[in-house]
Amino acid sequence: MPKRPQKPCKHLGCPRLTNDRYCDQHANLHIGDRASALERGYSSQWQKARKRFLAKHSLCAECELTEKLTPATVVDHIKPHRGDKALFWDESNWQPLCKKCHDRKTRTMDQHQEYNY
Repeated sequence: MPKRPQKPCKHLGCPRLTNDRYCDQHANLHIGDRASALERGYSSQWQKARKRFLAKHSLCAECELTEKLTPATVVDHIKPHRGDKALFWDESNWQPLCKKCHDRKTRTMDQHQEYNY
């Protein structure tokens, strides 16, 4: 049986071919890649809780502030949990958002960790 063809290294600008995501030279640079959704806590238990929450809160909280009625499709953690299970499951830290509002919030507010002194 023939082997799979090699594919280009995912490191920006690297022309080397590899069987993995990154070539041997760049593999150590990408050790901290993002964990899978399941590893971050988004299990089937989360999917059930998310579905139940969206059934109760069906409109996007951000769009409602501007008097637009947009269906919510994402349960957002108001304060990013960053692996904290208590904060992850705290429903007072959840808000319903549409995908557009969630992506905007994540890109602007949640992308970098804030430190409080």
